[in-house]
Amino acid sequence: MTIIKKTAIEDLCTNAGMRMTEQRRVIARVLDAAIDHPDVEELYSRASKIDSGISISTVYRTVKLFEDAGIIERHEFRDGRSRYETISEEHHDHLIDLRSGKVIEFRDEEIERLQVEVARRLGFKLVDHRLELYGVPLDESEGE
Repeated sequence: MTIIKKTAIEDLCTNAGMRMTEQRRVIARVLDAAIDHPDVEELYSRASKIDSGISISTVYRTVKLFEDAGIIERHEFRDGRSRYETISEEHHDHLIDLRSGKVIEFRDEEIERLQVEVARRLGFKLVDHRLELYGVPLDESEGE
């Protein structure tokens, strides 16, 4: 008998009182294993390799359920697709390569400090933010 360790997403779903069907477990495991920011079609492709009985509508419904429960976060990175990642305890920002679509996560303490300072100067206490940078790789001839 093979014992598969529950993922953090599965634990969050259980703690939220969500009924975890086997197909939801598969989708949760695919999301948990993702190192990129997959869209629903990519999640479906990965999940259906594990369980061929999963339909794309099941993936759409499950992603919506997880998002509504605050377990995953949806991003729109200007490519017309909703892409997903698990909600992290540690804040991070995103740099999106406009040529390849690759999403790079980063954290920069100076940027974090400047955002708080800008909000304070404008008379606000910063309580949340989202930073998305869009760029293309520097060509060798462009330098920095």
